[in-house]
Amino acid sequence: MRKSRIAEKYVRVVQDMYERSRTVVRCAVGQTEEFNVEVGLHQGSALSPFLFAIVMDQLSEEVRQESLWTMMFADDIVICSESREQVEESLERWRFALERRGMKVSRSKTEYMCVNEREGSGTVRLQGEEVKKVQEFKYLGSTVQSNGECEKEVKKRVQAGWNGWRKVSGVLCDRKISARIKGKVYRTVVRAAMLYGLETVSLRKRQESELEVAELKMMRFSLGVTRLDRIRNEYIRGTAHVGHLGDKVRETRLRWFGHVQRRETTHNTLSLALNPIG
Repeated sequence: MRKSRIAEKYVRVVQDMYERSRTVVRCAVGQTEEFNVEVGLHQGSALSPFLFAIVMDQLSEEVRQESLWTMMFADDIVICSESREQVEESLERWRFALERRGMKVSRSKTEYMCVNEREGSGTVRLQGEEVKKVQEFKYLGSTVQSNGECEKEVKKRVQAGWNGWRKVSGVLCDRKISARIKGKVYRTVVRAAMLYGLETVSLRKRQESELEVAELKMMRFSLGVTRLDRIRNEYIRGTAHVGHLGDKVRETRLRWFGHVQRRETTHNTLSLALNPIG
């Protein structure tokens, strides 16, 4: 905290909070006796995430690279490099920096993914131990695949939509509630879950169709109609005041593009554009 130039009075307050702190563990069978907390942060404290961010910022200052090559969110770190040797070198630097200050790199949770892999590219090792290789990984709620496709992400978005629909099915399937209100609830809860993160995903027509089919199925359930009723999709959308999902995807994509274009020319997000500056 002192290295981050936080006022000394706040440093002393935090020190007092952590001095001789004790806690208990509560579970289904009861509660343990009190014991001393000698390491770590207070679980459940609103201050803990802020303190952890300060610690990680100081620990990683000497090893982290600029954004896109090193991305951090809480204790999740993504390291990007152009070769296996560079990945191993970065991993070793992070391991040394963290362990020197009492933290550890979880071997069981560390994974690597290779894009455009060539034969004989070898494996990634950390202190002689082979790191688990995966074909996909999930980061901040989105699934990234080694082949650059997004089938898994689309399927998870459909599943997320159904999960959201089930949570509010009591409202969506209630015949006493108007179709307009149902449409508003659907757009707020279900569609928001389905479209999470898709503004940066390059969808094919087939994948967009998967999302459309799932959405129409949910809306038919909500309005109490089936295909046997021979009601057109446009009528269902108009009744619930819900537009085409594909149009909404393009709208969110354009909104994101606008955010990127309004950034300063030195912002890291522009590095992903087709014509980055610098």
